[in-house]
Amino acid sequence: MRGNIARTRHHPARHRPAYVAFIVHRLSGLALALFLPVHFWALGRALTAEADLEGFLRWSDRPSVKAAEWILVVLLAVHASGGLRLLALEFLPWRDWQKSLLAVAAAFSIAAGLAFALAL
Repeated sequence: MRGNIARTRHHPARHRPAYVAFIVHRLSGLALALFLPVHFWALGRALTAEADLEGFLRWSDRPSVKAAEWILVVLLAVHASGGLRLLALEFLPWRDWQKSLLAVAAAFSIAAGLAFALAL
């Protein structure tokens, strides 16, 4: 049993770009899922008390929060572009150009992150 675990940990498929894209897509989805309750809490506070919203907005002007927002936007772009890549792989006939979808997805994510960073 122990030999199987060691063998799968160093499997050659785990070093391919498609596997890295799979892991990044899963981790970005997990991070976004962890963010959603906080986001809904902030929206709920905005509906119930204007003073609480003002305090939250002042808190969100901190540089560390701005950096976290940027990371969140990049994660959203990574997750969205990875999802579009998966949809293309599932529903379009396989072609060699689909290998390039990893590069397109990464470029889209970087562009979205840079656009958001420049808008800050």
